[in-house]
Formats: sequence, C-alpha cells, structure tokens
Amino acid sequence: MAPRAAFPPPLASRGIAVAGELDAATGLGEAARSLLAGARDLGFGGDPVTLGVGRVPQGSVPEGAALLLAVNAPSLPLMLARAAPSLLRRRVIGSWAWELPVVPESWAAGGRYVHEVWAPSAFVAQALEQVLPGRVRVVPYPLALCAPPAGDEDLGLDLPGQIVVTLMVLSLGSSAARKNPLAGVAAFKRAFAGRTDQRLIIKLQGAAAYPHEAARIETMAGPNIQVISGVWPKSRMAALVERADIVLSLHRAEGFGLVLAEAMLRGKPVVATGWSGNLAFMNENSAALIGYRLVKVEDESGIYASMPGASWAEPDIGHAAEWLRKLGDDYALRQQLGAKARDHAVAMLNGDVLSRALAANGITPLA
Repeated sequence: MAPRAAFPPPLASRGIAVAGELDAATGLGEAARSLLAGARDLGFGGDPVTLGVGRVPQGSVPEGAALLLAVNAPSLPLMLARAAPSLLRRRVIGSWAWELPVVPESWAAGGRYVHEVWAPSAFVAQALEQVLPGRVRVVPYPLALCAPPAGDEDLGLDLPGQIVVTLMVLSLGSSAARKNPLAGVAAFKRAFAGRTDQRLIIKLQGAAAYPHEAARIETMAGPNIQVISGVWPKSRMAALVERADIVLSLHRAEGFGLVLAEAMLRGKPVVATGWSGNLAFMNENSAALIGYRLVKVEDESGIYASMPGASWAEPDIGHAAEWLRKLGDDYALRQQLGAKARDHAVAMLNGDVLSRALAANGITPLA
C-alpha cells in the first residue's frame, strides 16, 4: 500500500521538506526536528510532514522540492501506508540510525522508498553500506544550528550548589543492556563510595513499559544516587543537563548519542565509552573516552535478539571511575574539558556537512 520512490530521481530540486515523527518524544523524533531546523537555518525551507503509524501524513511538500524521510527502514511501509503517491514523486532521501555494526538484512527493502540514505555517524554508515552499497552518506544531525532550550526551569530537586552532579539519561525502550546504566553506577560507586558531596542522577524513561529493568536500576538508589522516572518536557530536561557537572554514558553501543551531543554543546564534560556513533562529535581531546573490549551482543529485552554474532563494547569500569574521580574533584578540569567539548561539537555539528549533502543531491536553497 505504501508508495515507492520513482527511479531515476529528478536531477534538480528546489528546497526540501522533512518528514518523520515530528511530534514524538523519541530519539528519531528529535533527530527529525533537528534536521528540519537545520534545513530551515541553511535556507532550504524545510516544510514539515508529520508521519505516524496508521495516520494520514500531515503537511505537504512544495512542488519541485525534495523530501527527507527521517524514519528508519522497517517503519517506512507503516508510516507511508496512507500517503498519496505524489509524496514520493521527487528526490527522496532517508535518514536512518542503528546501534550495531551490522543491520538486519530486511533493512535493504527500505531502499525502494529512497534514492539515498543519510547516516548520522560513520559507524552507522558502515553498517548500512552492507545492505545498500553505494547509496549511503554520512550526515550528522546539525544540532549546533538548533537553538537549545534555556535550561533555567526549576527542577524541584534538592541539589545544593556545592554538590557535584553526574548525570545519566536513558530510555529503557532503547534497551537497558545497550545503555548499560549498571556499569555507570558501578563506576560512580568505585569513584565516590558514600561521599555526600557527589551525586549521581539517573534519569529514566520507559519505566512503566519495562518494570523489571526499572526496578533493577531503582535498587541502586542510595544516599548519593538518585533515580528519577517519567517523561519530562524538553525544557525540564534541558534544565537537568544544565545543572549537571558531568554527563556519563558507559553505553555498549550508540548510533549517534543525542544526549551526549547536546551536553557537549552546552559545555559539559562527558565521560563516555570510546566506541560507536558518539565518535561523530567527540574525540580524545574533547571528552573522557573510556576504554573497552568487544563482546558478543546479549540483550534480554530481545531488541537485538535477531543479530546473532554481532558485537558491542564492554566499557572499562575502572577507567571510568578514574575519570569520574578526576573530574569530580577538579572544577578547573571540568571547565577546561567542557570548553573543549563545546568547541569540538560545534565544529562537527554546525550543518556544513548537511549543506554539502543537499547540494550533492542537486537541491538548491530557496533564496
């Protein structure tokens, strides 16, 4: 039932529309919104088209404009099932994200809906090339072009200024095994034990849908470890990141790492596993990259159960504890690394790559 892209695509387009779950509080929703904001900032328009499973697409694409579909391959037929055929009668580009070095072979079928695929990191691009060879381009999300929320909302948390706050943010729907919060807790405990001048805040989303995983994390709460559940608005999440002194992610794999990128753009020092998609915007000079070893993927949630033989990272907890201790006890070091984080993230996510990718597809600005 879903319309398919016409081959060959038109050689030239004027401006671009962006389609995706633009109203969803998800990583892909946030990615779609950042691409929309980036296209507008660069002068390419960016008419929004909101998609959803079983929904008629909301919004229209101007005549002669290209279309950027910020929807992963498996969801495309469901999102496009009620779309008019005219929606894809133009140059169509997909923006896809994935978290392992290989993608399911079924993703190749997504190629019938797009002419080219954009990956937010080289890590994702290498995986997608296996199913769509020659049709993948690395285009990081242009987050530096997006005006961040002020981050001054009252959190309602007891966090005196003298307490150094380390923050972990994760959605349990994205696989607790992949996000690996227990490793972060272990590293924090090794670094600070029961010190009351240090606080670890774990912000969870999806606890109701994944009660077993949430309960396991909540048992880690203590005098200097605080677990917060629930869906927060963007403004309140921005305030939480703004209050953090350190942002921690001992993930096993990331396709990109939106929270980490946004933290770095705010000038926050980040301690993160030195592997996978987050290397699109961080390096050893701009972040505390943690050592790791590659291990077989094991995910009891079943999200990655269909990927036998795939590997992901097991971060070095001792190495992470060392970095947490150094940063937690040294204000000047936090400021120094945070400044480097901001500068590097801005340079990597400033929209230059997006502008070049649009031009390479024959898409011209509106003005």
